[in-house]
Amino acid sequence: METDILFLQNLKKTYGNKTAVNIPSLEIRPRTFTCIVGKSGCGKTTLLRLLAGLETPDTNTKSITGLPAKTAPVFQEPRLMPWLTVKGNIMFSLKGQNGMPAAEERCWQLLKELELTEAAGLYPAQLSGGMAQRVSLGRTLFYDPELILMDEPFSALDYFTRRNLQEMVLRLFRHQQKTILFVTHDVEEALLLGDRILVMENGSIKADIPVMISFPRKAADTALQKMRQSILDLLA
Repeated sequence: METDILFLQNLKKTYGNKTAVNIPSLEIRPRTFTCIVGKSGCGKTTLLRLLAGLETPDTNTKSITGLPAKTAPVFQEPRLMPWLTVKGNIMFSLKGQNGMPAAEERCWQLLKELELTEAAGLYPAQLSGGMAQRVSLGRTLFYDPELILMDEPFSALDYFTRRNLQEMVLRLFRHQQKTILFVTHDVEEALLLGDRILVMENGSIKADIPVMISFPRKAADTALQKMRQSILDLLA
């Protein structure tokens, strides 16, 4: 079934005298990987929270069409249920349903891909920060949303774990037909993952940049480094 195009028009959010988001028009096509970069306070996270329904737009400004019914955020903080095990957290969307062998199999596959098999019976208080974030990602993947909103989900991870999870998210995007909006402060990460980069400034989209570099991408590639510098110049 064809997913609708996500279209934002006249979307605005202010806090007192500060405009956090002011987007006259923005289109997100299905099955695209869009990265959002910008300085702290530019409105990246607020935009994701508006799409997730965690923030309310200013009165008479909201116009969002094509938002999928199954939309899920992945936050900077894992936000795990402390009373559930790793496996229980990942399968949380089942809400206590039992007798689903296919779901059990899918959960164990995710545990394997996230290198959490041996931690399946542990509780959040027993996990490192990186492990907890992997569980959070696994919970979202298990829910199987059409649109995934990711807010710097790998910022607390070590380099090797971060690269592994970046590759996993790319496989999700390319093989499972997901639409991803991915906020990151790391321009290089955006270029390694996204097929489109939105540069935000003062709540608005300053630049909309397609990334035409083929996968797999390497940080040292000349084309990628040239784009990285161009984006850094925009952010300066």
